[in-house]
Amino acid sequence: MKGTVMTIKVHHLNESRSQRILWMLEELALPYEIVSYQRDAVTRLAPPELKAIHPLGKSPVIEDQGRVIAESGAILDYLARWHGGGSYAVRPDSEDWPLYLHWMHYAEGSAMLPLMLQLYTMRLGEASAPLQPRIQAEIDNHLGYIDASVKGRAFIVGDAFTAADVQMSFPLEVARAFGKLANFADANAYLDRLHARPAYKRGIERGGPYAMGG
Repeated sequence: MKGTVMTIKVHHLNESRSQRILWMLEELALPYEIVSYQRDAVTRLAPPELKAIHPLGKSPVIEDQGRVIAESGAILDYLARWHGGGSYAVRPDSEDWPLYLHWMHYAEGSAMLPLMLQLYTMRLGEASAPLQPRIQAEIDNHLGYIDASVKGRAFIVGDAFTAADVQMSFPLEVARAFGKLANFADANAYLDRLHARPAYKRGIERGGPYAMGG
């Protein structure tokens, strides 16, 4: 279903998952307004003002036609289906739909967990040493799975770029920021291909500095 094209408001937190939303909006050539928020310099947490938009106080959040929508995967799929007429999504009657569904949920449901554990335990210093072998093994497990899944193919699902590619970019960007991606050549090259897309570059220009995009 294609919605009425109106300016979409994006509540955008610096250095966060919301960069994916700007990228998707650029892919779809949709008009949008950015409301910017900055992380706390010490805690790196989102500011309390975001709770006025959504009870979780997290980003990304969009406002569109009276709707407030949170969660990266939900926002990406909503934009692709509601405003994109199904472009950048996969139809439920397609053989690729189960795979599309998998990657849309896998990115945050599984891939990000060990990376977030790495992020949080880094702050513990030596106290986290007993956890590190398990965390590193899980990161390698997931990166190996992604690496094998994109080997010999341009995109994560089928033969065309979809919202699943946008969704999968973030765990790979975090892995690269942690220096974990260098040993996974196919996943590394896949991320480079995503970053080479003109719409990705335009999203970065609109969203501001994004260290994880490097």
